[in-house]
Amino acid sequence: MGQRVLTVTLNPSLDCTVTVNALQVAALNRVVRAETDPGGKGINVARVLRHFGADVLATGFVAGDTGRQLLHFLERAQIAQDFLEIDGETRTNWKVFDEKVRKTTELNARGCPVPQTSLAAFREKFAQQCRQAKVAVFSGSLPPEVPADIYAKLIDLAKEAGVKTILDADGEALREGLKSVPYAVKPNIHELEALWGKQLPTPGDVLAAARRLLQTGISLVIVSMGADGAVVADARQAFRVLSWDIPVKSATGAGDSMVGALAYALLQGESLEQIARLTTAAGTRTAARPGTQLCERAEVFSSLQLVTVEPMENI
Repeated sequence: MGQRVLTVTLNPSLDCTVTVNALQVAALNRVVRAETDPGGKGINVARVLRHFGADVLATGFVAGDTGRQLLHFLERAQIAQDFLEIDGETRTNWKVFDEKVRKTTELNARGCPVPQTSLAAFREKFAQQCRQAKVAVFSGSLPPEVPADIYAKLIDLAKEAGVKTILDADGEALREGLKSVPYAVKPNIHELEALWGKQLPTPGDVLAAARRLLQTGISLVIVSMGADGAVVADARQAFRVLSWDIPVKSATGAGDSMVGALAYALLQGESLEQIARLTTAAGTRTAARPGTQLCERAEVFSSLQLVTVEPMENI
């Protein structure tokens, strides 16, 4: 087993970010700036890990000319990749940043259908990739026609190889993936509320919901709550984590940056308190960047002492 992180992106994309002075609905808008980046939650995680200097391999499905363009972007970013090519066309997502209100509107496509034969081939490829990995990250939406238990099956394969697993998904993909008991999960507050079917208005309520996950055998839970910070817990301790005041330009990739920082921290064997600081600093630094730009290692580590980490009741 090596020190590599595998990032699994079954539904990657090209993310096109356009900036306008003030977005006008049902009217002509002049683009001030436009840029294209590789996208999909797992790919964002891989980009963050690359910024942190970690050994990372991005994997998943790509299709058509858009898929080849995506691979080219990853190559230019010096991110190692081993994707399975399928028929069809990798999706394109659009982000519109409004300079006047400093907010981003996102338009995400559904993605390219994946046949059962390709799913079986990918499971074989992934099992081979696990031989050189220490951590595997499963994140993002599923393409059309992919069963909701695919993350669960991949988590099982990774665990058989002794690989620590991180799950960052929502809906049925999250619910099914939890059945295979990943090492760590990172739902946001809305995903956790949907999972348990109730509102979680206080940090104490969030911690109680996180405890339910820990009681299933999951080792570490991070619940991101946007401007309200995060709750980070394992079987022995829990922290309420708050970021410093910073102008938010785009939430795109903030959660993925937290996951990337978590994977990096697991490679380094960091304490839960350091994990709390590192993940929140990474998410905050990305939120302060426009469009699909992601945090850099130096700014994250220089911000660790700006993060407030408060112990919650012992669990």
